[in-house]
Amino acid sequence: MRKTLWTLNIDNYAPELCELTYPLLLAYAQKIGADFQIINERRFPEMPVVYEKLQIFYLGRGNDWNVYIDSDAVIFPDMFDVTERLSKDTVAHYGRDHYGNRFRGNSYSRRDGRDIGSANWFTVASDWCIDLWHPLQPFNENMVSLPEALDAIRPIVLERQAGIDREHLIDDYVLSQNIARYGLKFTTVQDLMKASNDVAVYTWHTHRKTVTGKINEIREGLSGLKIDWLEKKTSNQWLLDYAVNR
Repeated sequence: MRKTLWTLNIDNYAPELCELTYPLLLAYAQKIGADFQIINERRFPEMPVVYEKLQIFYLGRGNDWNVYIDSDAVIFPDMFDVTERLSKDTVAHYGRDHYGNRFRGNSYSRRDGRDIGSANWFTVASDWCIDLWHPLQPFNENMVSLPEALDAIRPIVLERQAGIDREHLIDDYVLSQNIARYGLKFTTVQDLMKASNDVAVYTWHTHRKTVTGKINEIREGLSGLKIDWLEKKTSNQWLLDYAVNR
């Protein structure tokens, strides 16, 4: 079975932060039998950088499973293999948001009716569901432009207070559209944990702090763990070893 764990790092994003998180991402990839790949070059230069996550629609073909985790996320070593608990006809995020809180409704979201808002910092889908990462598509016979897509996005108040703009949420918007458009079955890692009475804490992630704030919290959180066995490299070396284009 072929699996890839993807992350995104354009222009050597936050090297000090990635040097903390990449050892954990690699360890998780190795644990679940996945290749570790860093998307490091732009395919959609006219789009916000987070849109580059949608390269998985092309890069992930041929895999049985694709797992995407943000570069600033912490995955603790005890995290279970989500692909072993997930049916191939179902996609998953770690958690979920409410579609209507951030995004203007359309005929797809109204027809779907589940109010699923993507939280695309942690995403799992099989080859059956590669359309989860389909780039923006025609709507009502007209191609959706970036301005039209951004006009449908409204960051919530906490995000606005943290300086999160519409561009930052474009990937969440597109995946939310795809879940509704294709009627993809959906669950969350949190739901899988509840079903098995699993109350552990396996991850840490926030998009509402500065890079410096994230580094400080991650260092504090990892300080008590004995994880000296994890592989350590400079950010440049991680890219040299695991980047898609190297």
